[in-house]
Amino acid sequence: MSTPPTTTPPETEQALKQRVHRRLVHGGVAELDGPGRDAIVRSRLADLLRDEAPLLPAARFERLLEELTHEVSGLGPLEPLLADPRVSEVMVNGPGRAYVERAGRIEPVPLPLDEGAIVRLVERVVAPLGLRLDRASPLVDARLADGSRLHAVIPPLAIDGPYVTIRRFAARGVPLESFGADEGAVRFLRWMVQAGWNVLVSGGTSAGKTTLLNALSAAIPDGERVVTIEETAELRLRQPHVVRLEARPPNAEGAGGVSVRDLVRAALRMRPDRIVVGEVRGGEALDMLQALNTGHDGSLSTVHANGLAEVVTRVETLALLAGVGLPVHAVRAQLASAVDAVVHVTRGRGAGDRRIKAVGELDGVDDLEVRPLLTRNGDGLSSVAAPSRPPRRAGVSPYDPERFQC
Repeated sequence: MSTPPTTTPPETEQALKQRVHRRLVHGGVAELDGPGRDAIVRSRLADLLRDEAPLLPAARFERLLEELTHEVSGLGPLEPLLADPRVSEVMVNGPGRAYVERAGRIEPVPLPLDEGAIVRLVERVVAPLGLRLDRASPLVDARLADGSRLHAVIPPLAIDGPYVTIRRFAARGVPLESFGADEGAVRFLRWMVQAGWNVLVSGGTSAGKTTLLNALSAAIPDGERVVTIEETAELRLRQPHVVRLEARPPNAEGAGGVSVRDLVRAALRMRPDRIVVGEVRGGEALDMLQALNTGHDGSLSTVHANGLAEVVTRVETLALLAGVGLPVHAVRAQLASAVDAVVHVTRGRGAGDRRIKAVGELDGVDDLEVRPLLTRNGDGLSSVAAPSRPPRRAGVSPYDPERFQC
């Protein structure tokens, strides 16, 4: 009588995992929900794996159990990438092709996933949110449990197979000094926030706008009530009195959507001291300007722009998308009175290099422009002009050029 094999050949491992997974589903454990679900699922997977292959060596057993757990409760082969604290972005470019941004550098990584496995992975994330991913709805945005943002596109829009992009956000805040700001510039930036100036952070995609917004928000006093509004929750404010709102896309039936515009209007009824809008990219820009003109001083937001000079026209264009028929000069007048300063951040060539390029103050009304106050000169920021706007908050001393010498 032949002796049973003590190992499972690699070519049968996938079949073994499929059998374990089918038994798990039939047993109903995979449908469990609640805080103890992961531990229960892992324990049940271990029992089923031992039952299916009792003679597996310990090392291979642990590896297969880990893979099964990731596939059932997590994101499969993507889990080890997301567990690496140096990875800030995961980019899947179809079957077997993936890249990560690790410590600021993009590098390829092996990915043992076919087209169907990628789609199933995304469906597992979006299904509990009432979203779907199929040919009728080939685009989806979702937020993972750890706050990371997932975006997926599948055929027919994606030509070479499903594309998945996961952007992660650091659990720990990044200080202003990390953006190439010296002591004088840091003091001035903190003064702007404490003085109640309304500040826009501008920059390109992945320039570090949200991270810089988090760093600026650290200067908000703990005693103030802050309402944050985001399309996908990314901000990590440290203050104790923070109310976080997140927009919701329509469900699979096209109902139940709540936009950033809706949340901006709702925030006005929540007695905020400050409003922080993660990003304005549409008609909510007009609602934000109206909110800032109703006494919510010290509010913060971000906007896509190539530089200080483009911010005014960019915000005006977004405000006009609200479709209420306001003339441009009316929008410009609201912008001139609502926003005090712009901080522009850029992405450098080095690994993870994000730097404040310039800081400017809005000046004028009809000829509204962003007047530079600080500009980058080599490794530091140099003062080129003194601000003319006073503090909006009582009890905050006016700007002192000697104190904020850069």
